[in-house]
Amino acid sequence: MKNVKLFFLFLLILFLCSCSGKPAAVKPAETSFDPEKAFEKANELLEKKYYDEARASFLEIKNRDMSKKFAPLAQLKIADSYVKEDEPEQAVAEYRRFLEVYPDHKYAAYAQYQIASIYFDQIEGPERGYSGAANALEEFAKLKRMYPRNPYREIIDLKIEKCRSVIANYEFQVGEFYYKKASFNAAISRFEELLKTYPDYQRESDVLFYIGMSYKNLGQKDKALMYLNRLIEKHPNNKLTVDAKKELAHIKP
Repeated sequence: MKNVKLFFLFLLILFLCSCSGKPAAVKPAETSFDPEKAFEKANELLEKKYYDEARASFLEIKNRDMSKKFAPLAQLKIADSYVKEDEPEQAVAEYRRFLEVYPDHKYAAYAQYQIASIYFDQIEGPERGYSGAANALEEFAKLKRMYPRNPYREIIDLKIEKCRSVIANYEFQVGEFYYKKASFNAAISRFEELLKTYPDYQRESDVLFYIGMSYKNLGQKDKALMYLNRLIEKHPNNKLTVDAKKELAHIKP
């Protein structure tokens, strides 16, 4: 009986000791993430030009938005932030990332238009604007092909025409450079490709004259006659027509 009492006394001591210890820490429940409010706050940062902070917030939205409603918008805003910060290469990369992940999103046409417009804004003239015009032309064509019902249809054609004009002027200047260096075969190749690609080129008369004279200098009289006569027929009132007639008088078939 004495042993039983000692046993229960021992159990009582253990119980009292356990009760006297500190209670286990309770981990506070995580607060729920509200992507809509987070998006509003990130936008405020963007408007205030806190670009790094805004992008960090938009990136968090991308990672935590379980509804997937604001995640694509956050990706677009990241791209937009680089446009605002005048970082075109990063902007293009982020817009492309959006199109890779959300190719069928309602703002996909916007992302593609932004890419094309970034390249279009790099056009500064025939010498420096060639690469920008070529890239913009490719991206505008892609926009028309992939998103034919895009809301930018009216302005796209005007911008495409500007791109084509810049590229054509560049090609003309290269051909003219070869001609003046007496690299007549190279000049002919450039000018004939120009006429083929841009049949409505505004300086067609100059191109025809340069090709005709290049063939004359190479001793290919038949082709020289063909292009100079074509110049006279198509542009009878052009100032180069007088020069073309003089040259014809000296060329014997």
